[in-house]
Amino acid sequence: MHLVEILLPLNDNEGRPFDPEKFSAVRDSLTERFGGLTAFTRSPAQGLSREGDKTVRDEIIVFEVLTEALDESWWTSCRHRLEADFRQDKIIVRASTVTLL
Repeated sequence: MHLVEILLPLNDNEGRPFDPEKFSAVRDSLTERFGGLTAFTRSPAQGLSREGDKTVRDEIIVFEVLTEALDESWWTSCRHRLEADFRQDKIIVRASTVTLL
């Protein structure tokens, strides 16, 4: 099995919150394709990154999907769509091999 995690920012680059419908659309699309997901939305995680000598902080939510087969091409296309939809230079989509116990 593979666990795919998508880290989505809660706010745009000017600090304005994204419309909740954006997240609902992602949730619905992934649920339709993979039969379910886990969304960590109650306590936003904090992402930190360095841009030159400045530290940038983002509040993020995480969507997780379990899938038997990892279609890297599909996930890359998904990441590109999310980057366009959320107006981000880079959205992290990462996959790990997991063993269900």
